[in-house]
Amino acid sequence: MRILLVNDYGTPDGGAEIQIYRLRQLLRERGHDARLFTTSMDSPGERNTADYKCTGTKSSFRTLLQTANPWAYLRLKDVIREFKPDMVHVKMFLTQMSPLILPLLKDVASVYHVAWYRPICPTGTKMLPDGSRCAFKAGFVCYTEGCIPARDWVPLMLQLGLFKSWHRVFGSIMANSEWVRKRLMEQGIEPVEVLHYGIENVREETPLSEEPTAVFAGRLVKEKGADVLLRAFGKASAKVPGAKLMIAGDGPERKNLEALAAELNLAHCVRFIGHLGQKDMNNALKGAWVQVVPSLWDEPFGIVAIEAMARGTAVIASSSGGLSEIVEDGVCGFLVPPGNAAALSEKLTALLTDKRLASSMAAAARKSATERFSEDAFLRRLFRIYDSVLLAKSRGAGKQTRSGLST
Repeated sequence: MRILLVNDYGTPDGGAEIQIYRLRQLLRERGHDARLFTTSMDSPGERNTADYKCTGTKSSFRTLLQTANPWAYLRLKDVIREFKPDMVHVKMFLTQMSPLILPLLKDVASVYHVAWYRPICPTGTKMLPDGSRCAFKAGFVCYTEGCIPARDWVPLMLQLGLFKSWHRVFGSIMANSEWVRKRLMEQGIEPVEVLHYGIENVREETPLSEEPTAVFAGRLVKEKGADVLLRAFGKASAKVPGAKLMIAGDGPERKNLEALAAELNLAHCVRFIGHLGQKDMNNALKGAWVQVVPSLWDEPFGIVAIEAMARGTAVIASSSGGLSEIVEDGVCGFLVPPGNAAALSEKLTALLTDKRLASSMAAAARKSATERFSEDAFLRRLFRIYDSVLLAKSRGAGKQTRSGLST
């Protein structure tokens, strides 16, 4: 099968990009001709190895390009004509390529795997500037609540309107969690089915380290809640002599977080190790007693939690969004209210003072990740969806042909 994968960015430094490259690899290993179409955007230290590229930008014109990117339209049109894909699999396309590409998919079997809230929210987070959950439908409220500036409001509302008008070109829209499926359907994007991501099994079992160690992995941005973790760890470490916290990742909040660690007198037991590739991160974090995912926003899914579970690490996560579908509270970790440092500190203390509990939850976490979120299960489900879409497309083409003959 010829499969064209579409994603805004082609440098593997974000979750969606890492997943799309992994999917290309898995499809090729199974004998399919899988190719990747992205913009030409690069990131420092990362290489864009997409098969096809179009124009993108990180300049002030980005908002206009998100709404109408003619270069993406023209390049994709050429790629579809030359490659003749049996299936087009779209991952992320509303931050560079724009909805203008959708009419090109009208006569091609295609699916859209939604990774976040961008189809219904111009910021993609469904969060208001004060950090609270947004319950509004996108519209003028996006400006009045301060989510987007006036200059961006018209093009971004046009973008969302175009997507809503043209989204039915997809044979299937797949949400990465039940949580996201409900949010999409609440705002008129339907039908939507759920396809959880799968991750590669970690064959090596690693015993817990000698020192009680907590870890965090993710972009250092406000919505990830690393500041809440630092405050919680500060309280927990006072009760757990020798406890360590390792923070993997980088981002605009790093300096603020380092300053907060120093302010809380945690510099001696908190280590910032920066952004790491997947393999290096797994090696750096294995053996941890607990991984914390203290997100303030409703994580659409939470792949980082599954990766931790697969390594054999108990997880403490925020009890919202897709994370609440991954972590079974009290079995493979704990769920705590977002932003609640006291509750997080209590659960951190429980795990960092009880190695037997941490080991028991680690084993349960590994078992859950293996059984519920394997790559094999993900691919089986994905190919069932592909087959269904291809069948529906062929039946539709058959009906058109018979209609044409009858006239």
